[in-house]
Amino acid sequence: MIAELPAGFILIAAGLLLPLVPRAGKGALALAAPVLAFAQLLWIGPEYRLEAEAFGFTLELVRTDRLSLAFGYIFTIAAFLNAVYSWHQRDGAEQPAALVYAGSALAAVFAGDLLTLFVFWELSAVAAALVVWAGGRPRAYGAGMRYLTVQLTSGLLLAAGAALRYADTGSLAFDFIGLDTPAGALILLAFGIKCAFPFLHNWLQDAYPEASPTGTVVLSAFTTKLGIYALARGFPGTEALIWIGATMAAFPIFYAVIENDLRRVLAYSLNNQLGFMVVGIGLGTAMGLNGAIAHAFADILFKGLLFMSMGAVLLRTGTVNGTDLGGLYKSMPWTTGFCIVGAASISAFPLFSGFVTKSMIMTSTAQEGYQWVWLILLFASAGVFHHAGIKIPFFAFFAHDSGIRCKEAPVPMLIAMGITAALCIGIGCFPTMLYALLPLPVVYEPYTAAHVLAQLQLLVFSALAFSWLMRNGIYPPELRSVNLDFDWIFRGLGRRGVMGAEVVIYLGWHCASQWKEGLQDRIAGAARRYHAPGAIFARTWPSGSSALWMMIVLLALLIAGYLA
Repeated sequence: MIAELPAGFILIAAGLLLPLVPRAGKGALALAAPVLAFAQLLWIGPEYRLEAEAFGFTLELVRTDRLSLAFGYIFTIAAFLNAVYSWHQRDGAEQPAALVYAGSALAAVFAGDLLTLFVFWELSAVAAALVVWAGGRPRAYGAGMRYLTVQLTSGLLLAAGAALRYADTGSLAFDFIGLDTPAGALILLAFGIKCAFPFLHNWLQDAYPEASPTGTVVLSAFTTKLGIYALARGFPGTEALIWIGATMAAFPIFYAVIENDLRRVLAYSLNNQLGFMVVGIGLGTAMGLNGAIAHAFADILFKGLLFMSMGAVLLRTGTVNGTDLGGLYKSMPWTTGFCIVGAASISAFPLFSGFVTKSMIMTSTAQEGYQWVWLILLFASAGVFHHAGIKIPFFAFFAHDSGIRCKEAPVPMLIAMGITAALCIGIGCFPTMLYALLPLPVVYEPYTAAHVLAQLQLLVFSALAFSWLMRNGIYPPELRSVNLDFDWIFRGLGRRGVMGAEVVIYLGWHCASQWKEGLQDRIAGAARRYHAPGAIFARTWPSGSSALWMMIVLLALLIAGYLA
C-alpha cells in the first residue's frame, strides 16, 4: 500500500498529522516518516511510474530513474537527520512545516510533468516560509515574506514557461528543455531563482540566518538542491550555465570573508558550492553531471553539519557573531570536533566527502578545455577553505577567548552531528558507495598521487596565506556591520516603486473622485429640472460609495482589456 503512494506524500501526511499527535509521540512520528519514505524508494526502485488523470491532463505523479532516486535518497536522509537534530522541538509550527517542506521537495523531484512539478514547487515555498517564520523574531517575519515572494515568483515563471511549452509542443513532460524557445528561457529563470543565480541570490542570505537554530539546518537541504535537480533534468549541457556557475562559485567568497554572522557566512558558502554544481551541469559530460549530483549529495551533508554546529552554538550562547565568540572548544568539544569534520569536508581534504565529489567537476572542466573556468574554480576552492574551512571553526571555537562558558550541545543534536560527520568521512574514504548511486556510469579514481598532492598543496598554501594575512593585520577583521549586497538595489527600487505607485493611485483616485462628484451633481441638476428618475439615482448614490465606484472602474478596465 505504501509503495503505491506518490513519493513525498508520507512526509507531507506526517507533517499535517503532527499537530494532532500527543507531545510525547511527535518525535517518534518525525523520525518514522523519513524512514518509511526511504523504504518506499528502495521498494519501488528505478523505472517506476504512477499516473493520474486531472484537469484534462494525464499527470505523471511519480517517475523514478537513477537521477531522481539519487536526490530522493539524500532528501530522505536529510529529513531523518533534521528530525534527530530537532528532537527537542516539540511545539510550534516548525517541525510540521519542516516535514511538509521536505515531502514537497521530495515529491517535486519525482514529478514527471511540469504541472505536478509546479504544484510541489509552490508547496515547498510556502512550507519553507513557515520554517523561516518559526524563527519567531520580527526580522524572521520580514525575511520569510521576502523569501515567499521570491519563491512564488519562481513558481509563476515556471507556470508561464510550462504553458508556453505546452502550446508549442502539446506536452507537459519534464525532460530536457533547453534554451531554444521563450518557454525554455522562462523555465531556466525559474530554476535559476531556486538555485540562487547571481543577482537572484539574496533571498538565501536574507532568509536562512533568520530561522531558528534548527530551522536553518532544514532550509539548507532542500530548496537549492531541488533547483540543482531541475537544472540537471531540464538543461544539461547548456553552455551558459558554465559561466553562470563560475560566477556563482567566485563572488560569494568576498562577502563571506567580511561577514560577521557565521550562519550568513555559511549561506554565502552554500552559494559558492552551488556554483560548482551548476558548472558540472553546464558541461553536460558524464563526469560533469555525475560530479554535480555527487557534490549536491555531499553538500547537503557537510553544509548541514556546519549549520548544525552553528545552530548548537546559537542555542547555547545566543549568538553566532564572530566578534562575540571564541574559546568555545573548552565548553563544546564535541561540537568543535564535528564542525572541523564539516570544515574539512567542504574544503575537500583527502578522506573527506568534498574531495571525491568536487574533483570530478574540476577534472571534467579541465578535460573539456575550459581553462579559465578551471582557474576560477581553483580560486573558489582556495576561497572556500578560507571562509568555511578556517574562518568558521577558528572564530567560533578558537581565536580570542570570549570568556563564554556554556553547556555542550543537547544529546540529540550531538547524535545528529555524529551521524552526519560519519557519513562525510565514509563517503570520503569509500567513494564507490556514492558513485554507485549516480545516474551515469562512473569511470573516475579520485585517489591518484597527482590529485592528492595537488589538493594538499592548495590547502597548505591557502592555510599559509590565511596565517600570513592574520599575522600582518591584512585579513578582514570581524566587525559588527551590515554588508550591502545586490538586494540593496532591489529593495531600494522596490521601495521607490511602491511609493511611486501609491502616488499614481492616489492621484488617479483623486481625479476619479472629482469627476464622479461633478457627474453626480450634473445628474442631480438634470433630474431636478426635468423631474427624471435620475433624482432617485442621485439621492441613493452617497459620496462615500468608494467600493461601488472602484468596482465600476475595474469592470470598465476589464472590458477594455478584453476588447483590446
